[in-house]
Amino acid sequence: MRRLFILAAAVSACAAAGCIRVQAPDKPIEINLNVNIRQEVIVRLEREADDLLRDNPDLF
Repeated sequence: MRRLFILAAAVSACAAAGCIRVQAPDKPIEINLNVNIRQEVIVRLEREADDLLRDNPDLF
């Protein structure tokens, strides 16, 4: 009984393998990287402002 099950599974796998076709796409794959760089800019501005205030404590 177990051999019959294994044989049936092998036949099914072979039949299913014939249905699969691997082909390169016509169009290039597009990877959309939605990167948020706002945080980096804010950190740079905060550091520059901090340095400016340290250099000129009487600024404000």
